[in-house]
Amino acid sequence: MTSPAERYANSKARQVENGTALPDFRASLSFDLDPFQAEACQKVAEGHSVLVAAPTGAGKTVVGEYAIYQALRENRKAFYTTPIKALSNQKYSELVNRYGAQKVGLLTGDTSINSEAQIVVMTTEVLRNMLYADSQTLDGLGYVIMDEVHYLADKFRGAVWEEVIIHLPSNVQIISLSATVSNAEEFGGWLDTVRGQTDIIVSEHRPVPLFQHVMVGPNVVDLFAEDVAFDKVAEDDSKASVNPELRKLVRTHNSGGRVQRGRGRGGRGPQRSAGMGHRINRPSVIGKLDRAGLLPAIFFIFSRKGCDMAVQQCAMADLRLTTNEEAAEIAQALDEVAFRIPSEDLDVLEFWSWRDGLVRGFASHHAGLLPIFKEIVEDLFARNLIKVVFATETLALGVNMPARSVVLEKLVKFNGESHVQISSGEYTQLTGRAGRRGIDVEGHSIVVWNPDLEPEALAGLASKRTYPLNSSFRPTYNMSTNLLAQFGREQTRQILESSFAQYQADRSVVGMARQVRSKEESLAGYAKSMECHLGDFTEYLKLQRNLAQVEKNAAKDRRNQRRSAAEQSLQSVIRGDVVDLPGGRRFGRAVIVELDKAMYNPRHTVLTEEAQLRRISTEDLNGPVQIVSRIKVPKGFTGRAPKERRDLASSLRNAIYESRPPRQDAQSFDFEGTDSFEREINELRLELKDHPCHACSEKDQHMRWADRYWKLKKDTEKARRAIRGRTNTIATQFDKVCKVLEQFEYLMPANDGEDFELTGSGRRLRRIYGDRDLLTSQILETGKLTALNAEELCAVVASLVYQARRDGDRADPKMPTSKIDEIWNSTIKIWGELSDAEEALNLDPTAPPESGLIWPMYKWARGSSLNSALRGTDLAPGDFVRWAKQVIDTLDQFAKNTDLPPLLVRNAYKAVDQIKRGVVAYSNVLD
Repeated sequence: MTSPAERYANSKARQVENGTALPDFRASLSFDLDPFQAEACQKVAEGHSVLVAAPTGAGKTVVGEYAIYQALRENRKAFYTTPIKALSNQKYSELVNRYGAQKVGLLTGDTSINSEAQIVVMTTEVLRNMLYADSQTLDGLGYVIMDEVHYLADKFRGAVWEEVIIHLPSNVQIISLSATVSNAEEFGGWLDTVRGQTDIIVSEHRPVPLFQHVMVGPNVVDLFAEDVAFDKVAEDDSKASVNPELRKLVRTHNSGGRVQRGRGRGGRGPQRSAGMGHRINRPSVIGKLDRAGLLPAIFFIFSRKGCDMAVQQCAMADLRLTTNEEAAEIAQALDEVAFRIPSEDLDVLEFWSWRDGLVRGFASHHAGLLPIFKEIVEDLFARNLIKVVFATETLALGVNMPARSVVLEKLVKFNGESHVQISSGEYTQLTGRAGRRGIDVEGHSIVVWNPDLEPEALAGLASKRTYPLNSSFRPTYNMSTNLLAQFGREQTRQILESSFAQYQADRSVVGMARQVRSKEESLAGYAKSMECHLGDFTEYLKLQRNLAQVEKNAAKDRRNQRRSAAEQSLQSVIRGDVVDLPGGRRFGRAVIVELDKAMYNPRHTVLTEEAQLRRISTEDLNGPVQIVSRIKVPKGFTGRAPKERRDLASSLRNAIYESRPPRQDAQSFDFEGTDSFEREINELRLELKDHPCHACSEKDQHMRWADRYWKLKKDTEKARRAIRGRTNTIATQFDKVCKVLEQFEYLMPANDGEDFELTGSGRRLRRIYGDRDLLTSQILETGKLTALNAEELCAVVASLVYQARRDGDRADPKMPTSKIDEIWNSTIKIWGELSDAEEALNLDPTAPPESGLIWPMYKWARGSSLNSALRGTDLAPGDFVRWAKQVIDTLDQFAKNTDLPPLLVRNAYKAVDQIKRGVVAYSNVLD
């Protein structure tokens, strides 16, 4: 029951709402607005922009929906932007259900539906491109809802959000919806600076409380000592203490977790004691959750393969979570999809095993799945027909799929380079899926314990619900040409300096300057402590450091000589040479079987005495190779067959034992020491010995203070450089980008060098968007793409958009046609020139082109089946479709670029049609 004060406050709020669309909006809802929702909607009604930061599932999107409602009342347009196409598709479907298909449009790069509608859902990149193109679609725009705005911290795509915020017309209200971040005030302050009146509404309350648990063996226990919900932990840190029962269980399992001999997988090898959690019995875990009434659940597994294996494990255990009626409803939905997909594609997509899992009530969800398959999983899960989804973390990035409980099998993920622990922000995002508003009274997160998991560390992770929002903004080539075309050099620099990145850099300088002053005070104290009564200890220390540096330079010179000698020796060998490889235990004697013809640092292939093929380069050697003999390598030798390798290794060993004399033309290499270094080292040692401080009895104590002094001096200078570097950092980076553009003739000086003018190439670059924008433009500049047919064009574009999930062998493959091969070689050369220019200016390098998608895309564009297109690759169908849509997006940019040759434009249109078929075109959005 509300108090008189609360009733009075509510009455006053309703009075303020009168005269706006808010009372009618409230009446259209099936629930009452939470205080933060009401406050944010009221600010929108008053004509303000807002930043709404609230936990996952708190209902932030209601504020965006009110802006749409108000736009319709005012006969103005509203754009709803999202970071990913899946979320755009989902939001589009929701809005169509509410307002009808006539009033709602969708733009996601490869999809365009009703683009001039009053409400248009789009990815943020589409809106950015509209702004640079000054699109007529922007006419009448009144509101932009930026969902998941915290994506601006994304390393690869985050800059797009800042570009949009900076460039939207000043009369457009922005409704920014963000996860809870620890620096919402800082971000809101920047929005207020660049957009005008922006109100910050922060809510840390979850409408559905979240309780945290740990599963240790068969036991599920609370993480915290007190029975408190997630949103109560941070309010009182004393409640974040670990449950003693959990500690006791962990100690018991640790003491009983010794490795025992037993029957592991396949009946062999060691096996840990029961309950250790290394091999999670997912059907058993699901059964326990089912009995506790905690389904539906999402299992987060940081591996696509792990998700698919989990589904297989449940199927093999004959797990069934659906009733007969639910199974029939699922089967009907799946059969409607199967009817539209060719039978040969169904087999490649492993449709029938996938269907079997869904009918039983469980499925996987990850980027490797076909988009339409993911959409079906999302739809069936939302309808409470599927009870368990095994998902990668991508599910937590926006798609609306809440559950009653969330299970985390581990807290470590692979970030592309190494295995790292998830952050508190990621933990919050993942566990935030638990608890469905309006359905569940509480949500539950369960972490599956393993011997590496410390309860205290988990409690620390779970009690921190926020993370800082840091800008990833940097000027790109495309961005720079667009800004220069519209505003000129000086105004562009000013615009870039208004970015959130520069805003954060300027604010951080104050704290950094304070740290420098503190370091300088400490330096003065250290200098006094190292004073010596016999002489100038600073001078003595300088001699010592000079000596250490010269000795380091001498060692480096010797390494360089060895490297140079090794490189010369590798350039002198021929196929069949038996060589002695100086490189520690890994090497011995081997025969050269394949020569790398690179001019610098060649990487030859050798066969060792143990019949192993290896590639060697100067990095592997600590001196030159010595030619000791020579044998004949069969002309057709490839090394693929074991017998082939064994036979050649036998000939190699015979040649070594026969001690055949080396070739007459073999080079020999001698190392020579650098006399100048030796003389300088000796002189410094004598000078050091003659210094008065050398005889000081307290020299060691002075030296300890001196070491601290020099270390702190180095840190202080680094901090000073950081301060200097943070001043005008974004504009300085823009100047470097302009230098590259000028070097490659995209810009030319204007107004006596005070400004830039775009060349024809620069104008074309304005319409090329993507991570390899300048590289793509450079390929277009060669004019060679005009000579390609449509399928060849698809293949070449594939090399400019594709990025492999793992770094692999980038050896040049055999290309489908000679024209593609020619352009591939040109692309490699152009990329080398571009990366050299970027490296010289200390710019982040453009990613190299990749060949992994060339053959699949070429075959697909020629009409091959999915099975044929993917044969011989490790591409998942979902990945292929995702990259195919990126290829379509780039081809579409070519087709709409009026500065390109007409023949290329026609081929680009044709290429899009040839790719956009079958699995690439399947989507529930159009149903």
